[in-house]
Amino acid sequence: MTKWMLGTALALALAAPAMAQEKVTLQLKWVTQAQFAGYYVAKDKGFFKAEGIDITIKPGGPDIAPPQVIAGGGADVIVEWMPAALAAREKGVPLVNIAQPFKRSGMMLTCRKDMGVNSPADFKDKTLGVWFFGNEYPFMAYMAKLGLKTDGSAGGVKVIKQGFNVDPIIQKQAACVSTMTYNEYWQVIDAGLKADQLSVFNYTDQGVATMEDGLYALESKLKDPKFVATMGKFVKAAMKGWEYARANPDEAAKIVLDNDATGAQKEAHQKRMMGEINKLTAGSTGKLDPADYERTVATLMGAGGEQPVITKKPEGAWTHAVVDAAK
Repeated sequence: MTKWMLGTALALALAAPAMAQEKVTLQLKWVTQAQFAGYYVAKDKGFFKAEGIDITIKPGGPDIAPPQVIAGGGADVIVEWMPAALAAREKGVPLVNIAQPFKRSGMMLTCRKDMGVNSPADFKDKTLGVWFFGNEYPFMAYMAKLGLKTDGSAGGVKVIKQGFNVDPIIQKQAACVSTMTYNEYWQVIDAGLKADQLSVFNYTDQGVATMEDGLYALESKLKDPKFVATMGKFVKAAMKGWEYARANPDEAAKIVLDNDATGAQKEAHQKRMMGEINKLTAGSTGKLDPADYERTVATLMGAGGEQPVITKKPEGAWTHAVVDAAK
């Protein structure tokens, strides 16, 4: 009997860590790629498991809006750009930024010099490609700062709904397209255009950068101390993943490829993306800098126009409680 009891106690002790695992579902903003390497690395290297987190990572796509997913109960935490998160908050989805792994913006407008664009003054009366699904907000803010209407009227710009590709600039349907430093810009280069044939307007350089790829949870869930503690463990593991990705970019890219169920991603592209993504996460502790938040809000509030991104300054849109819990 004693041996049986000891054996049972040992079995329970060994099983305890598995039983203690807390389920967390993360909804990504886009498909599996190096943009989200930190989360895949944290899962692959056991960082989530070590914190007692049983993680499910759900890839995004063109028909998936993370705010809608979390509002419908399909995720505990999402990756979203701050402009889209604040817009969703104003429309009734009370998203709260709980951590900010990305310190810098990667968004740009990439333009053809042979279509007459060499400076922002040349946007006037040009056709520009823009992503929608919430990705248009930084662009609208930029145009508002330049005093350019986006309705196609004379003296403004004509906006075309850009697919998640760079076809409009390659086919000369648009003088400029939206690009990210880590993705679409390189698609333009790979399509045959050379860097000296392009004018690039980085949103950071233009003074209209907004925060990207933050982690957001619902305000109602954050009223539960247990949920805050769980998110703290999640963020702690995720930031370890990002740190590992910066130190081991090639391995991180391989981990991303191993998690790409579609098989669409290519090694060379993911390695290059990983290098660019690491520039955007470098220096982040996961804790949102209030100055970065205030700059984003000021940029969005200044957008004006017929469809302002947000009409009033948000209250309670971010918290340090989760990152503090992670420590």
